[in-house]
Amino acid sequence: MKAALKTAKGEFEVTDVERPAIPHPDWVLARVRVAGICGTDLRHWKQEEPQLACKIMGHELAGEIVEVGEAVTNVKPGDRVVIETLLGDDTCDWCRVQQYNLCPNLYKVRMETVSRAFAEYVIAPSKKCYKLPGHVSFEEATLLDTFSVGMHGIQLSGIKLNDKVVVIGAGCIGLGQLQLAKACGADVMVTDIVDPALQLAKELGADAVVNTKTEDGRKKVLEFTDNRGADIVFECAGGSAMPMTLSEAVSFARIGGKVVIVGGFEKDQKALELDWSHIQMSEISLIPSASYSFWGIYPEMQMCLDLLAKGKLNARKLITHSFPIDDINKAFDTARKKEETNAVFVALNI
Repeated sequence: MKAALKTAKGEFEVTDVERPAIPHPDWVLARVRVAGICGTDLRHWKQEEPQLACKIMGHELAGEIVEVGEAVTNVKPGDRVVIETLLGDDTCDWCRVQQYNLCPNLYKVRMETVSRAFAEYVIAPSKKCYKLPGHVSFEEATLLDTFSVGMHGIQLSGIKLNDKVVVIGAGCIGLGQLQLAKACGADVMVTDIVDPALQLAKELGADAVVNTKTEDGRKKVLEFTDNRGADIVFECAGGSAMPMTLSEAVSFARIGGKVVIVGGFEKDQKALELDWSHIQMSEISLIPSASYSFWGIYPEMQMCLDLLAKGKLNARKLITHSFPIDDINKAFDTARKKEETNAVFVALNI
C-alpha cells in the first residue's frame, strides 16, 4: 500500500509499504479515504525525532471497511465509517472503566496499530468504528476526532445554560469548542490573532470575537461579562503559544471561574509562569483535558457524530484545503502557515 513515512528530518516520504493484516477476530481492515492534519501532527512537523523515523503517522481518519475478522458483527465490508484512534492496552484500571484516554500505554498501543492515518489502509478494533449516515461525507467525518476533543472539554467544564464562555484559539479545536458551547446554551467570545479565523468564528455563531494582537483581550472579556470575567475559559491554542495563552486564560476567568486546558503542550514545556497567587485567592479551577473517551455510557465520538448528522455541528465550514497524499509535505506547510494561507482544517485524500 501507499503510505507517508516520517523521515529523520521530520518531513514525509511517500512510498510503498506492506499492507497490514487483521490481527484479531474482532478487528477490521479499512481503506482510508480522508485523513486530517491536526495541531499535534504539526508539533512533530520538521522535528528530528529518531524514534518516529520511518513511522506512519496520523490519527484523524474516515474510510470504508474492506475486511472483517470472524467475530465482528457491528460493521461489514463496504460500510463507511469514522475510526476512533484512541486505543489503550485494555488491561489497565483506566481502560476497564472506559477512560482509555488516560491509559499509561495509550500512545505505544495506538501508534503500533490504529493511529496510522497517512496510509491507504489501517487496522482497528471493530468497536472503534462508527458507521456514517449517507449524508455525512468522509471529509466531514474526519473532523469528528477534533469535535470529540472539544466534547471531552465540555463535559469536564460542567457548562450550564447562559454561562459566559471564552474560547482562546480559532483553529479546528477552538471552532469546534465554540459550536459545542453554543449548543449548550452559553454566550461565547472567541479570541485569536488571525482575522479570517475570527470571521469564521462569527459565521459559526460566536457572540463576540477579539483579535488579541490588536485589542486588549482582558478589557473586551470584562465588557462581554458585565465586568465579572468568564465563567469558563477554554484554552484551545496550545503548542508554542501556551506560555501566553494559558496566562491569558487565567486573566480572563472570573473569581471562582474555570480554565479548561484543551490545547496540547509542547513536549518540553515543564515550566510556565502563571499568577498563582491570583489563581489561589480567586479559587480559579485549572482543569486539564486529555483527548476523549466515554462519558458515562456514551462514547464521546458517537455523541459528536450524532450532533454532526443532525446539523448541530458544522464541519464543512472548517475544511479550507485539500491535498492528495502525494502532496503531504505541501499540505503540512499550508497548515503551519495559517496566517498566510488562512488554513483551518487541511484534508488529505488518500
